[in-house]
Amino acid sequence: MDVQRVTVLGSGSWGTAFAKVLADAGRDVTMWARRREIAAEIRDSRGNTGYLPGVRLPENLTATEDAAEALDGADAVVLAVPSQSLRENLTRWRELLPAGAILVSLAKGVELGTLKRMSEVIAEISGAPEHQIVVVSGPNLAREIAREQPGAAVLACSDHERAMAIQRATSNAYFRPYTNTDVVGCELAGACKNVIALSCGMAAGMGFGANTMATLITRGLAEMARLGAKLGADAQTFAGLAGVGDLVATCSSPLSRNRTFGERLGRGETVEQAQQAAGGQVAEGVMSCSSIRELAQTTGVDMPITDAMHRVCHESLDPRAAGAELLGRQNKHEWS
Repeated sequence: MDVQRVTVLGSGSWGTAFAKVLADAGRDVTMWARRREIAAEIRDSRGNTGYLPGVRLPENLTATEDAAEALDGADAVVLAVPSQSLRENLTRWRELLPAGAILVSLAKGVELGTLKRMSEVIAEISGAPEHQIVVVSGPNLAREIAREQPGAAVLACSDHERAMAIQRATSNAYFRPYTNTDVVGCELAGACKNVIALSCGMAAGMGFGANTMATLITRGLAEMARLGAKLGADAQTFAGLAGVGDLVATCSSPLSRNRTFGERLGRGETVEQAQQAAGGQVAEGVMSCSSIRELAQTTGVDMPITDAMHRVCHESLDPRAAGAELLGRQNKHEWS
């Protein structure tokens, strides 16, 4: 199974960085950009300065604002739009998707309302079978990857052959992809870590240090693993790149949008103020905390940090009060 021509639908930070990974692995890449000026800059000036300043894009990467043109003849289609807008965007694109193309999901989240994982949304809208969908997860801060700093990722698909096809298409000197068949675990880990990163940012904004961060990361990991176990994920996934790896990177780096958004909330800003400071963008965890909380409630899984983040972001709970509540919970055995 050979993947040579790849289309990336979306031109944000991670979509652009992943397109560069593919191009640097020798693939012919076409990006679709919603705004004509971004497509022109990528195509003509070899850059996307609004998202990845200072990064030069390869010559075998081009861009267009025409989705039909971008998708024509693609062996694989990378969906690089935010999780809560995936359904709307894919509905517009589904008639243009090449038959049999591998669909690759970069989005990390659980859809509000339906509580579906991104691969489930893709399968529903596109009509593609689950074995045709590959999920990308792991510690992938876009700016670091785009600057060719060494990194790794997990490519999860129920069809190992398709996962290996994307593995070959993305392997290069600085990016090492691994395969996995646990789609459920990789997607849940990728969605949940954004919520835990919000809590770590809030703690940093309140002036707390490494002990607090380590506590939130490890107890956040326990929440993720409990939800994963309930929904049939492999426990090993949460100890790997999609779990611990992505959690550590997202919770600790100033390049993480979720962490920096949470830090502003911890300093006393409202969600609206933090959004304005982020150029109008809302971190994925702000939305996902609500859908993941609801998913946990419907499955009977205890996720206290996720619940606290929902109430801070959507019910005006003060971050310090949230911290006091978490510390004041009933004592228990670590693994109960």
